[in-house]
Amino acid sequence: MPLALLPPIIVEPLVRAALIEDLGRAGDITTDAIAPADLAIAGAFVSRQAGVIAGLDLARLAFTLMDPKIAFEIERPDGAAVGAGETVARVSGSAQGILGAERVALNFLSRLSGVASATAALVASVAGTKARIVCTRKTTPTFRAIEKYAVRAGGGANHRFGLDDAVLIKDNHVAVAGGIVPAIRRAKAHVGHLVKIEVEVDTLAQLDEALAEGVDAVLLDNMDLDDLRRAVDRIAGRAISEASGRVTPQSAPAIAATGVDLISVGWLTHSAPILDVGLDLAC
Repeated sequence: MPLALLPPIIVEPLVRAALIEDLGRAGDITTDAIAPADLAIAGAFVSRQAGVIAGLDLARLAFTLMDPKIAFEIERPDGAAVGAGETVARVSGSAQGILGAERVALNFLSRLSGVASATAALVASVAGTKARIVCTRKTTPTFRAIEKYAVRAGGGANHRFGLDDAVLIKDNHVAVAGGIVPAIRRAKAHVGHLVKIEVEVDTLAQLDEALAEGVDAVLLDNMDLDDLRRAVDRIAGRAISEASGRVTPQSAPAIAATGVDLISVGWLTHSAPILDVGLDLAC
């Protein structure tokens, strides 16, 4: 299925805020001093590393908010794998507009491409299994929509977008309720019939309790491989199985081999390194 781009109404406020932050109270005083107002330039966005591209629409928007006449041409779309030295997009138009928006465009492009690249590496590591790589709510504040978009660009899938998507009963909820069973029963009594319920479990005994209550999904948190295999056997298709905890491209294949449906990875959106992308001007 083709990658669906985010609607402009979602990304425009983020890009606008980033430009306002960077331009401050007086605008780009360096470029204003050096580049004549009527000077036109052109440049290419080049990936310095191999990876997966994401965030080109945000980069484009950074330039067009500065000057609607700036042209931005995409050569390698979001979700595309690129090699080191490959051109992903070209920009041309006002020097003042391009240089004023350059850093904001690169920040979005490098950050989101880094998330997409890290996701793609994990997806590749579990190829041949049924496991899907999913992200979490451990996102940069206000960037959740675009970081989760970058996960999709890398071939991953999204977990909850917010606290109102679904019920996820975690250990602190269990502590407040006095146990897994009362927590699940209170949740079922509270939510509507379309809301799914997932429970985080640390042990096989907790898993048995959750399954007996008929939950939709179970989060198998920080279980070792033997317990994960036992858990999948006990679940036997009665609920969606999700593994989490210290997942890397090296550990993911063994986790996937246990038969879990999902592998959730928080660091994809909170700690993935950027993909180094630069703007080379044709001067």
